[in-house]
Amino acid sequence: MADGSHDAEEGMAVKEPARRGIAYVLPLAVFAVIATAFAVGLTLNPREVPSALIGKPVPEFDLPPVQGRELGLTDGDLKGEVSLVNVFASWCPECKVEHPFLMQLAASGQLPIHGLNYKDKPDDAARWLDTLGDPYTRTGADLKGRVAIDWGVYGVPETFLVDRQGRIAYKHIGALNWAIFNEEIRPLIEQFQRADP
Repeated sequence: MADGSHDAEEGMAVKEPARRGIAYVLPLAVFAVIATAFAVGLTLNPREVPSALIGKPVPEFDLPPVQGRELGLTDGDLKGEVSLVNVFASWCPECKVEHPFLMQLAASGQLPIHGLNYKDKPDDAARWLDTLGDPYTRTGADLKGRVAIDWGVYGVPETFLVDRQGRIAYKHIGALNWAIFNEEIRPLIEQFQRADP
C-alpha cells in the first residue's frame, strides 16, 4: 500500500512542473501571436481596404441630382464608358483637399467623373459646387447614405473606377492626387480603354 501511495505521489510530483511550464509558455505564445498580428497590421495601408465589389456590377441605384444640377446619377449611367465615381460631401475636410485635383482631372478630359454626394444638406452641396467648381458630369444626391452603403463606402472621400460594362474595377479610400492617379488608376484606365467595347 505504501509503495502504491509513493508511486502516486511521484506521478503527481512529475505532473506539477509540467503544469507550471504550460502556465508560463501559454501566455508567452498568446502574446507572440498578438504581437505578430499587430506588427503585420502596422505594415498595412489603411487606404487599401479590400472591397467585396471589385469585379462586380455597380449596385442598382437611382439618385436625383444635387440641388441646382440637371443630371442625377443611376447605375445605368455607368455603362458604356470607363468612368470614376467620387463620393464626396461639403462637410468633409479631406474632400476639400482633393477637390482641386478633381477639377484638373475633369479639365483634362481623360474620363468622366461622376459625383455621389453623401449625406449632405442640399443647400450646402449646391454651394460647395458653385463655389469650388463642379468637376462632375453627373451628380447624385444620396441624402440618407443608403446608396453609399450599397457601394461599401466607409467614409468620404472615396473613389471608384468603373469599367465599360459597369463593373467596379478599383476603389480608393481618401483624397486622390496626381501621384495616386498616375500610379494606380491611369494604368487601369488605359487597359480598359484599349479593350474592345
